[in-house]
Formats: sequence, structure tokens, C-alpha cells
Amino acid sequence: MDQTSHQSSSAIVIIGSGLAGYTLIREIRKLDKATPITLVTREPGYFYSKPMLSTALAGKKEATQLISSTAETMASQLEVTIHSETDVSAIDTAKKVILSSKGEIAYEKLVLALGADQIRIPLQGNAAQEVLTVNDLEDYAKFREALNGKKRVAILGAGLIGCEFANDLALGGFEVDVIDLAPQVLGRLIPETAAKDLQSKLSAIGVCWHFGTTVQTIERNGDELKITLANGESISSEVVLSAVGLKPRIALAKACGIATGLGIQVNRELQSNIDNVYAIGDCAEVEGLVLPYVMPIMQAARALAVTLTGQPTALTYPAMPVMVKTPALATIVSPPAKGATGEWKTISTEGGLEARFESSDGKLLGFVLMGTATAQRGALTKELPAILG
Repeated sequence: MDQTSHQSSSAIVIIGSGLAGYTLIREIRKLDKATPITLVTREPGYFYSKPMLSTALAGKKEATQLISSTAETMASQLEVTIHSETDVSAIDTAKKVILSSKGEIAYEKLVLALGADQIRIPLQGNAAQEVLTVNDLEDYAKFREALNGKKRVAILGAGLIGCEFANDLALGGFEVDVIDLAPQVLGRLIPETAAKDLQSKLSAIGVCWHFGTTVQTIERNGDELKITLANGESISSEVVLSAVGLKPRIALAKACGIATGLGIQVNRELQSNIDNVYAIGDCAEVEGLVLPYVMPIMQAARALAVTLTGQPTALTYPAMPVMVKTPALATIVSPPAKGATGEWKTISTEGGLEARFESSDGKLLGFVLMGTATAQRGALTKELPAILG
């Protein structure tokens, strides 16, 4: 399966074996069975569902149980060459080769599906280096190991991933503290009324909140971790998980002259400023938008597959609500576009809540649905404007 020759060549080379990389290959293969495709990844190359990382603890799932296919299976199913556990050090866009730990690999078209890293906030204290992040299967395995025999977990960040982990850990029998500078959960996504509902449902299963403050120091004291907050409070915990957000991996692209901003900047056809170099997934910035969710990846993979097989196709993003995996209170969010003007209107229903972000002339620009109101998802999504029309 693995080639170690000095230089191999492929019509399409994809760097990254996450959802973006593999979904793109599947979409290409629906259109073209013959074009040689090479996938290069620093991971073992297996396929797994990354969204399950924040919901697998309560089900007591080991990391290996989340793998749905090995690299060997993926290679034969999709008829691709996979270079697993292979680091890419540079891209020579003039020669159209990538330099890797397995030698040079030539490409006709190159796709960067590099993903994103968890943001690590600088922390003080002798246990600052013990803070964990979960961004891939290896991270999840380390986190599970760290939790063995422990009862108390502190989470930095009350955003989407922080809330999902808080819910999952509480269901798994852990005592959970969540710390966030914002005054509420999902600070950038939902209005205060909706946030209070989600907070109270998570509090009811044992999550403790610390809002409007940050971590100053984390000190190890025997088996305990003492977390001192900026507001003077301190928390005693045993494991600390950071979930403050993601930053696209752009260093490889930047080093070879590919334009980057927040992510790797691409046009509607997902092409960078360098001919025949494309980007997709969590590392890509499409017309200023970085959307690290499953639905945008699916949309992008379908469009890019058509482009790569010879028919340039512009990407469009319809409204794509995001389901927050918090069983304590089913929540679906479709936040208004950045800079949209309007106001939130909240309607409480039996066992649920519907919050609508409306423009001054009553047009629906975003929504939050909770509990029984999640049944409105289809109807409200139809009313929303496209994210990228």
C-alpha cells in the first residue's frame, strides 16, 4: 500500500486524511474511477467520525471502537495510494512536487485538507503543560487514559465543543467544571434566554459553570490540580481539557507563497492564488468564511470533485444549521451572518424554545431551536438566506 520510492507521481494529491480528504476522494470516484489519486497523511490513515470524539465517553467507547475503516480498506475501496504516517515538510509549487518523509511526490493538482489545531491559550503554573486537547483519535485515546480512575474534569471553553464534552462527561459520571470568559454558553451563537435554558439543563446533570473569568494558574498538588481563576476563585480538579476553539493549519501553505488569512484563502472553486493548488475543510477560508462543520465539508467536496475532474464549479453554501450534541437539551443553531443587523425574538413552547434573529423588515436571518422546537428545523431552514449564494 505504501510507496517508498524517491519520487512517485499522481494526477491528484491530497494532503490530509480527515473527513474533508476522504469525502473528496469518494466524490471524485463517483465521477472518475481511473485518475490516479494519492493521499498523504501524518496519521495512520484510518477513517473515523471526528464528531463522535465529543460524545463517545458516556458510551465508554475506546478510541479503536471509533475507527470504521483501516487505511488498507480505504485504499482498496477507493482505489487510491495512501502514504500513511508521512510528514510533509514543504511544497514546491514551481516543480509541482511535495517534499515528504517518504520522498518527493509529484502532482498535477494538489488539495490541502490539513484541518485545524485546537487553540492553546498560554497558561501559568507548574501543571500548565498537563492541559489536554482532543482534536483527533490519538488525542481521544490519551484523554480516555488520563480519565482512568478520576472523577473531576475542568473544561476551558463553553462553546460548542466545550458544551458537548461537558454533557458527555457528566453523563459518564464525572464532576464537570466549565470556565469561560463569556457571560454564557455558546456566547457567539445564541441569545441569553436560550443560553440559560441549556445551562440549567446541563447544571441539572452536574455541570458547574464559571463565567466571566479566565484561568490564571494550574498547579499540581499530589493527585489534584488546583486551578486559580482571575476572579479569585479556585477549583480542584484532576484532569483539564481545553476546548476554546480551532485555528486552521496554514503554515505549510504560507511557507510556499500560498495566500493565507484566517485560513488558506481560496476562491469559490476552492483554488488558491497558486494554479492547481486547492484547499478544503477546516483549513480553508472561502470568501472570508471558515466553517469547521460537517455540512460545509460535504458541500465543498461535491463541488471540488466536479472541478478536479474537468468542469470548474463554484461552491455554494445553503443555510446549514448545526446540531449541538447535548442530549441534556437537543439544540440546533443557525447563527446570523457576521455583521447582520436585526434582533433576537424568543418564543418559549411546551418543552422547548424557538429564538429567531429577524431583520427590521421581519426577514429570518438566523435561529436557535431547543427541545421540542427542534421539529421546526426544516421549515425555518427554508426561510433562511444562503450563506454563500
